Amino acid sequence: MIVTCVYIKVKPENLNSFINATTENHKGSVREEGNLRFDLVQKADDPYSFLIYEAYESETAAAEHKKTAHYLKWREEVEEYMAEPRQGVRYKIIEPNDPARW
Repeated sequence: MIVTCVYIKVKPENLNSFINATTENHKGSVREEGNLRFDLVQKADDPYSFLIYEAYESETAAAEHKKTAHYLKWREEVEEYMAEPRQGVRYKIIEPNDPARW
């Protein structure tokens, strides 16, 4: 199982547009085969900072996500909303190690 944490800083004038676009990406992502979680969270003390927490059953499932129409649409749409380039950091899941517990 693999996790990617994507750190995003959004321009203030694009806040609502970013949230709307990312919510649509979330809705598509959670329906993907091999998706365990796809969470969008906003930093409590900085409303322009976000974390997307993506968990997939395998490297293959994570790679397939990058080919989906909803992801490609999101990536193109939100590029101009970002105050700085997004940063994705990959992690391996240690616990829970049973996909049924997700």
